Amino acid sequence: MTVSDLMREDVVTARPDESVGDVAKRMEKENVGSVVIERNGRPEGIVTDRDLTTRVLANGGTADGWSAEDAMTRELRTVRTDTGVMELCNELGDACVRRMPVVDDDGNLAGIVTHDDLNTLLADEQRELAQVIQAESPAY
Repeated sequence: MTVSDLMREDVVTARPDESVGDVAKRMEKENVGSVVIERNGRPEGIVTDRDLTTRVLANGGTADGWSAEDAMTRELRTVRTDTGVMELCNELGDACVRRMPVVDDDGNLAGIVTHDDLNTLLADEQRELAQVIQAESPAY
């Protein structure tokens, strides 16, 4: 299985010059914990709910005083659509992040994968495995 089988294609995005207030409102409206900051279809950074708390609010910032570019995590790690799920898990762990944007062969934003997506996949696989075990086990 590759990342393209797991990723969400409907990525919530913003421009670097958008205000942090607009980014936060978009997070609330879309019920997400991050917004990918992109320019010309390419991801440049990510603003997470944690970034808003630790980078903006903790430093006395306001929603109007900061742009998405000011608040974003710039050292953005991405994976390609053909990355395997195990390699994705390693990348997430190495980067110590919960969300990873996915890019196509040209570096354009193609989707995003989160820890929640991986947990859902794992739960589905466990459920299927439990059904197989139950079907093959003797009755009690």
